[in-house]
Amino acid sequence: MLDVLMSVAAAAAAQEEAISEGTMKLLAAGLAIGLGVIGPGIGIGILGAAAMNAIGRNPEARGAILTNMILAIAFAEALGIYALVVAAILLFVV
Repeated sequence: MLDVLMSVAAAAAAQEEAISEGTMKLLAAGLAIGLGVIGPGIGIGILGAAAMNAIGRNPEARGAILTNMILAIAFAEALGIYALVVAAILLFVV
């Protein structure tokens, strides 16, 4: 991804705009975390809404529904944490 962004930077530099490597690192990290957490965020919202709907329809199954919901939210949140780690690697390591 950094190679693509660097080629964009080279095209911009040809138009007399100087874009440094630090700027590209910030842009790449911002895109990584921004795009990386939008999916889990939407997924967690859908999971919560579906669980509340299910509990409203069948209150006796509340315990099983909440357990499964929390487990699914944890898996979705793990994807957001992976995006955060990638963004941190892009900022501090690359």
